[in-house]
Amino acid sequence: MVKPSIVWFRDDLRLADNPALRAALDRDEPVIGLYVLDDESDGVRPLGGAARWWLHGSLASLGERLRERGSVLVLRRGRAAEIVPALVDEVGAGAVFWNRRYGGAERDIDTAVKSRLRDDGITAESFGGSLLHEPWTVRTGGDTPYAVFTPFWRAVQKLPAPRAPLPEPREVPGPGRHPRSDDLDDWRLLPTRPDWAGGLRDTWEPGEPAARARLREFLRDDLGDYDRSRDEPSGEATSRLSPRLRWGEVSPFQVWHEAVEHRGSGAHAESASRFLSELGWREFSWHTLFHFPELATKNWRGEFDTFPWPRLRPSHLRAWQQGRTGVALVDAGMRELWHTGYMHNRVRMVTASFLSKNLLIDWRRGEQWFWDTLVDADGASNPFNWQWIAGSGADAAPYFRVFNPQRQLERFDPHLEYVRRWAPEHAGDEPPEPIVDLADTRRQALDAYDSVKRAAS
Repeated sequence: MVKPSIVWFRDDLRLADNPALRAALDRDEPVIGLYVLDDESDGVRPLGGAARWWLHGSLASLGERLRERGSVLVLRRGRAAEIVPALVDEVGAGAVFWNRRYGGAERDIDTAVKSRLRDDGITAESFGGSLLHEPWTVRTGGDTPYAVFTPFWRAVQKLPAPRAPLPEPREVPGPGRHPRSDDLDDWRLLPTRPDWAGGLRDTWEPGEPAARARLREFLRDDLGDYDRSRDEPSGEATSRLSPRLRWGEVSPFQVWHEAVEHRGSGAHAESASRFLSELGWREFSWHTLFHFPELATKNWRGEFDTFPWPRLRPSHLRAWQQGRTGVALVDAGMRELWHTGYMHNRVRMVTASFLSKNLLIDWRRGEQWFWDTLVDADGASNPFNWQWIAGSGADAAPYFRVFNPQRQLERFDPHLEYVRRWAPEHAGDEPPEPIVDLADTRRQALDAYDSVKRAAS
């Protein structure tokens, strides 16, 4: 009796270098792809608007690619712990494979599904497809998780090299009879009233083919200038692979090995090493989430629970969200974010510092806004980076480090190319006035941080 295998896709929407898919193909049985839109299970964070837009496009691409190779992508919505076993019963599957997730709620779901399937005699296996090294494999000499990036990255570099990527399958044999699937359009992942995604459509093409093309383009054209130009928001030196990695349209193993192949020598090698360390920073954020699942809601440093956030001024929060703060680099970045679902990393740091340290607004409100508006927002990097800027996270920026947005502008956008594109009124003869005094608010931030330091001591 033919017993198909189910590949449960999640944040790995690709065919190449997909260990779960490879395991299913190795059984020499029909393969059914499954994606579950689970916004009902306890602890699972609902996707933001920009992420939902990207997911629609990436699922459409994955479904088409599976059809071209002979299989099918089944879409179901609801609690994954109920839907996966139900589909197993429906199609008489003999095995279910997936690539691991690392958030607390997601791990609980996966553990429950694996236990239930195995109790029923179904093969259920998970694989490492999203991180170069599993979080439990990188530990300090005292057998604790790393809390600082530099020694973490040093330890990672002493480990065996990441495995080679798996090839893309030419064929994926499907079942003789396709199971029922939701219509992707019925999930209403795309905005309609209003349709605010025009800038996203102009900027991005979700899906594995576009991800692979972008990786090749970056390595060919931009890697050599990465170390020198990556902090300039007006340039194209950054990889713009973050949403591709977030949705797993390309794996970190593919990025790692192809970057190493392009490394060369001299300045080119330095740029490649810097780029690979950014993959390391992504790893560090996921390892931190694995060991601290409440990263998006609680201070990693407990002493910051006493931070004296003042009463929220909604007008200040709205001005920040809309790019109407009167601060050129902040306004340009927030408008780039709204239009494209993306923001240059240097500008992300400046806008986050301005919110949490000049406006003294709780970092969690900024993290939530980025979660809703970034196409690359994931459960680890987004809160990890916000806590890093706020000073409450692992390897956090020192509490006394308050980014001066004017100095950052002078250093990284001296000719106002970025500002002219996104906030042109700041390049005119009468630029708008900032909604707060940068020097005064910096002093207020330092006073607040000093109170935390005193409380901790």
